[in-house]
Amino acid sequence: MATAAPPSRPARRPRNGSAPRLAPYGFIAPAVVLFTLLLALPVGYAGYLSLRKIHIQGLGLGPGARSEGWAGLSNYASALTDPDLLAGTLRVLFYGAILVPTMLGLALLFALLLDADRTRLRAFSRIAIFLPYAIPGVVASLLWGFLYLPTTSPGYFLLGKLGMSAPQLLSGGGLYVALANIAVWGGTGFNMIVIYTSLRSVSPELYEAARLDGASELQIALRIKIPMVLPSLVLTFFFSMIATLQVFSEPTTLGPLTNGISSTWSPLMKVYRDAFVRGDIYSASATSVVIAAVTLALSFGFLKLVGRRAYGEGQ
Repeated sequence: MATAAPPSRPARRPRNGSAPRLAPYGFIAPAVVLFTLLLALPVGYAGYLSLRKIHIQGLGLGPGARSEGWAGLSNYASALTDPDLLAGTLRVLFYGAILVPTMLGLALLFALLLDADRTRLRAFSRIAIFLPYAIPGVVASLLWGFLYLPTTSPGYFLLGKLGMSAPQLLSGGGLYVALANIAVWGGTGFNMIVIYTSLRSVSPELYEAARLDGASELQIALRIKIPMVLPSLVLTFFFSMIATLQVFSEPTTLGPLTNGISSTWSPLMKVYRDAFVRGDIYSASATSVVIAAVTLALSFGFLKLVGRRAYGEGQ
């Protein structure tokens, strides 16, 4: 007769039952600590400083004549009514209107060309287009700055030999083109890689089916490739918009080369001047909070506006 198998023993629980549940928190703990120390605390401290100011008693001489105290929202009122901040914001918006469409248009064009079947030297082209992104912004600004100077630029020398007048790129309206050119040269490669990677993830069967239906390469690009990479275009536009609002390195580096760039040319340059030239960290903190709030509002509004169509949210 067959004997019944002995009942199986239940699996023993680990002695330390909380270890598996605590393990994920241990992995994310370093990121949380770094986020708190390097981002959350500085932002919180800036918000605290924005509500403070220096109170001066009498002539402000002698011990105890200057003391830090509560300022309420007076620093924010001063920041929002400061004409330098408004003028710098308008300059940055005009600069962004030139930069962002040009940079993303070139990035999309290069990505489509690299994704074409007839393209040769694809690896070399990717590296050549991406390489300027690896150059620091200050170095790129100095490089282009000397190319913009009539006394040092070989372009101005050649135009002079040909009897042609060269445009002034460090003054007037040409200044915006000069600054945007530096950002386009450095940022097109990064955005191109993002869009190109998205293109490579599209199934080749879609292209083959379109070719069998008689679609040309231009029609495939306009009706299949560009709609398929729309999320990547939204992402690159989002990051480009934030970088535009935070422009600092290019105008600061070119400032000593021209009189067309003031110390408050962009909002971040005004923050730097208030904090480190005038020594008014309280007004600078309030202006920083205002810039961060506006950037967050614009970014969130943009994502809500295009997120449903680009990412399929809410469907």
